[in-house]
Amino acid sequence: MAMSQDPLAPQEVRIDLGDRSYPILIGTGLVEGLASNAMLPKAAAALIVTNATVEPLYAERLRTGLAGRYANVHVLSLPDGERHKDWETLNLIFDALLARGCDRKTVLFALGGGVVGDMTGFAAASYMRGVPFVQVPTTLLAQVDSSVGGKTAINHPLGKNMIGAFYQPQLVVCDLGTLATLPPRELSAGLAEVIKYGPIADMAFLDWIEANLAALRACEPAVMAHAVRRSCEIKAEVVGQDEREQGLRAILNFGHTFGHAIEAGLGYGEWLHGEAVGCGMVMAAHLSQRLGGVDDAFVGRLTRVVEAAGLPVLGPKLGVDRYLELMRLDKKSEAGEIRFVTLEAPGRAGVHSAPDAVVAEVIEQCCN
Repeated sequence: MAMSQDPLAPQEVRIDLGDRSYPILIGTGLVEGLASNAMLPKAAAALIVTNATVEPLYAERLRTGLAGRYANVHVLSLPDGERHKDWETLNLIFDALLARGCDRKTVLFALGGGVVGDMTGFAAASYMRGVPFVQVPTTLLAQVDSSVGGKTAINHPLGKNMIGAFYQPQLVVCDLGTLATLPPRELSAGLAEVIKYGPIADMAFLDWIEANLAALRACEPAVMAHAVRRSCEIKAEVVGQDEREQGLRAILNFGHTFGHAIEAGLGYGEWLHGEAVGCGMVMAAHLSQRLGGVDDAFVGRLTRVVEAAGLPVLGPKLGVDRYLELMRLDKKSEAGEIRFVTLEAPGRAGVHSAPDAVVAEVIEQCCN
């Protein structure tokens, strides 16, 4: 898969949802130049929601720029980490909005990774029954997945992302420069969501990922620009056809049923979301092989790609019963029956059920 002539030139991918359509902007230096963007929502006030890790890196740059666009610009820094994706932390956003007298003429900016983006979006969907928000994702995982498509949520102790809403942003701004500050573990976690798009939708992209893994792990700008753009293109195509996950959009959860069980079973934050998804994809590939969708060679190939990305390929030993219990709480489950995203063939996925005995075999084989 060839990259564009100038992969570092600013690019735009559009989410086509009728009157809720919006662009994803991809480039460098976009945080500083955001205030001049004509697509920003009109408002009297802005609240930048970020976290303790991202705030010292980018919050002041964004605040300074937006001060020329909005009469009042406030910054709220949340505690960092998946374990804080809960009601208590969500309420901090509502507290800040109410304490500052923010009304419907307010726009929220989500400056951070997936946790910040999900909670800011949920707050925007809920505050005064809906105010506009803009995604400014600063992690690879958020740029290629969680910031795009309007899924917003918080976690419950029994299940990940079980409380939330579909609520689309007005704009997504992927500043590739922010990826340079990511720790290697966070970068690898983001690569899990990049890798995902190959097996479910585009085997040529998987070939490209496999050939460029070293450059991706080194965060080489041109390679990363292509990875973000192609990932967003695939997600935009899927979301445009199935905004509220009634069918096709569920394929974007490849590896997530197993992965969410790992996150909940260990306690949120023990493994990063992308680490759990990477391992979950390996488990889902094994299940796909047992259901006749792919062969052993493909399972081995995907396992090697996931491992080469710096991600775990063996799950924690939670026990078969615990895995099954947690996976029955997955949002795809129907009448207590677990539904998995499995590969029907390399590059094509669907949602299927599987006998508990077969799932148990996978768990026992893939967990140490």
